[in-house]
Amino acid sequence: MIRTILTYPNPELKKKSAAVTIITDEIRELVSDMTETMYHAPGVGLAAPQIGVHQRVIIIDVSAHDEPNELIIAINPVIVHAEGESYEEEGCLSVPKYAANVRRHASVTVRGLDLEGREQTWHAEGLLAIAFQHEIDHLDGRLFVDHLSPLKRDLFQRRARKAAEAKAAGER
Repeated sequence: MIRTILTYPNPELKKKSAAVTIITDEIRELVSDMTETMYHAPGVGLAAPQIGVHQRVIIIDVSAHDEPNELIIAINPVIVHAEGESYEEEGCLSVPKYAANVRRHASVTVRGLDLEGREQTWHAEGLLAIAFQHEIDHLDGRLFVDHLSPLKRDLFQRRARKAAEAKAAGER
């Protein structure tokens, strides 16, 4: 089932997510819904808080759209090692129509559980490393715009307020 993706400035996006203690049918259904939602959007990653579920679950697929899916499901993901630096443009399904360069680690090692509850380790570089960091941030109530300089963040927030005011005026 395709779920609604929450968008900035929804306060639900700022909440921290709880660890998954048991992988239940509800978690499997959540992952299924997240997958359908992400591919429909389309995006390369989605965290459960983006659809209003505050559980530590992320999915990522950075494969090209014409290649077979390489879906990564990570439950309770944790970055256990990070190195290097990258400065790449990021966007977000929860921050539509906005992108900005964000400083991240160039490579990360992430540990988490798969859908069967087995511990997995992912070594990631490039876009996959950025996606892991971006989605794990969502689990901690952070958006990529929180990484911007105060000036850029202020400009973004002003633009977002104006867009929201224009949308509200159009609905009257």
